[in-house]
Amino acid sequence: MKVTVVGAGNVGSTCANVLAHNEIANEVVLLDIKEGVAEGKALDMWETSPINLYDSRVIGSTKDYAKTANSEVVVITSGLPRKPGMSRDDLIATNAKIVKSVTDQVIAHSPEAKIIIVSNPLDVMTYQAYLSAKVDSSRVFGMAGILDTARYRSFLALELNVSPKDIQAVLMGGHGDTMVPLPRYTTVGGIPVTEMISEEKLNAIVDRTKSGGGEIVKLLGTSAWYAPGAAAAQMVEAIVRDQRRVFPVCAWLTGEYGMKDIYLGVPVILGKNGIEKIIELDLNESEKTMLEESATAVRSVLGVLDGMNV
Repeated sequence: MKVTVVGAGNVGSTCANVLAHNEIANEVVLLDIKEGVAEGKALDMWETSPINLYDSRVIGSTKDYAKTANSEVVVITSGLPRKPGMSRDDLIATNAKIVKSVTDQVIAHSPEAKIIIVSNPLDVMTYQAYLSAKVDSSRVFGMAGILDTARYRSFLALELNVSPKDIQAVLMGGHGDTMVPLPRYTTVGGIPVTEMISEEKLNAIVDRTKSGGGEIVKLLGTSAWYAPGAAAAQMVEAIVRDQRRVFPVCAWLTGEYGMKDIYLGVPVILGKNGIEKIIELDLNESEKTMLEESATAVRSVLGVLDGMNV
């Protein structure tokens, strides 16, 4: 069993490290375009195997997609961060070309792979990968909701002074300011969160979740990597081990929630075939409105890509 992570930056290398430590696959391939980076990080990870007691082989590669052949799952983290003076459209154009190139080579060497996109802007890069892969949409999806719900749950755990293990939550919509946390579907040990926290404090946590990525950037001067890397690894595990986990995932909608031809965060069952099923929640009017507003924002970004003819 082989899993590949494309992009040996902070997020990609963290994801590969978690996969290896948890022995999710027999072989974890880390690939990058910078000479020696993937090889060096992979070797460093492998040298921890006697200490952390795992057998997963970690292999680094510079541009050699042949080493990724027959991967069960491929995680794509490739792309450039937004630089000063760079417009949103410039970022989309640059990263779409990168994701297209990577996806083309991934499919050429692993035609049956499930592809998880982590590259930003997340929703539109997942769309680009889908267009390039030319496979069923159940095999191409994005990681955003697991990260966003993890932030939401971790903030709740701090406020309530409880274990984050006991907090379950659902979050929908686009990745970013228009995400749609659903307090009605948030529980603490099975107890509705609304019975354990005031509306004011809950709303503050929801707002903090929406800007969770920005909070990290302000502190570090760069994007987060531990939580995103671990979130992507959790998705890989669900697929490789056919766990059929219920996760919020950036998925292609074909009529669900009254929407079609859009990548949007929704709860799904994730298993060996990728997205086994999209779960349709019975949203109230307020929740529907928020989801529709989020979808409108996402569509505007997808429209930018459609107009580029990448």
